Amino acid sequence: MSRPTVSQLRAFLALAEHLHFRDAAAALRMSQPALSGSVAALEESLDTRLVERTTRRVLLTPAGERVARRAETVLAELDRLVEEVRAVRGPLVGPLRVGVIPTVAPYLLPVVLPRLAKEFPDLELSVHEEQTDHIVAELMAGRLDVVLLALPAPAQGVTELPLYDEDFVLVTPASFDLDAEGVPRDALSELDVILLNEGHCLRDQALDVCREVGARAPSATYATSLATLVQLVAGGLGVTLVPETALPVETRRAPNLALHRFADPAPFRRIGLGFRSTSPRAEEFEALAAGVRAAIAELGPECRVRTR
Repeated sequence: MSRPTVSQLRAFLALAEHLHFRDAAAALRMSQPALSGSVAALEESLDTRLVERTTRRVLLTPAGERVARRAETVLAELDRLVEEVRAVRGPLVGPLRVGVIPTVAPYLLPVVLPRLAKEFPDLELSVHEEQTDHIVAELMAGRLDVVLLALPAPAQGVTELPLYDEDFVLVTPASFDLDAEGVPRDALSELDVILLNEGHCLRDQALDVCREVGARAPSATYATSLATLVQLVAGGLGVTLVPETALPVETRRAPNLALHRFADPAPFRRIGLGFRSTSPRAEEFEALAAGVRAAIAELGPECRVRTR
């Protein structure tokens, strides 16, 4: 009996998680035939059936369930071995897989990435932009090393390194007449607030602000991105809350807008780095966070850099 390869185990574990060849192949960023071939090769090397193929989905056999449990342990230990070797080799050298939420990536990465490239020239960054739940799941599965997201992280076992706080700004059509000195939060109770679709943490944060002041149920209009959200406001469909760092990019593309800052204490969000609490690379991630904070400090006083 030949020994299974790491790639075969990763392919089978993804299939065991998704129970669908197409979804598992997409998660691994490989073709469906290649995934199917890896699983078949694993079955051949173990001389046993691991999956039951139906017309719609995949079921694990009893042997498949046992192999899935073992494969998860084996791959987790292998990832830990690689992390420990990298930690010994030096700070932030070699590959680093970073997950970033969509309401941070386009506004922060153009500022942060050039500085990191200069400060850590041997760092090989790969960036994956997805919503919070997805990047945290990928982090805990070992497919990402660190994530950049709004805190707190929605999972146990994630160590958080705060980076900065930024206020939310009320974006309205230009015709709206609001207090220029500072809008009270309860003004939202008289407005139609447009939100991002479900799955975006920014939607949940905006809902929290609305609930806090007893605002009426948000509009039935939703958007998949901040860019679309701001364009809907420009079209007169309502108002929205936009984080400070996104304003220069998104409001430049939309005419007929007015920006209104809230009276103190303004609603805000906290952005930070998250990594597995079991990772041996904590010191590296502290260095990464320091580099990101230094880049953020150049954006201006709107981003309040945090060390803890």
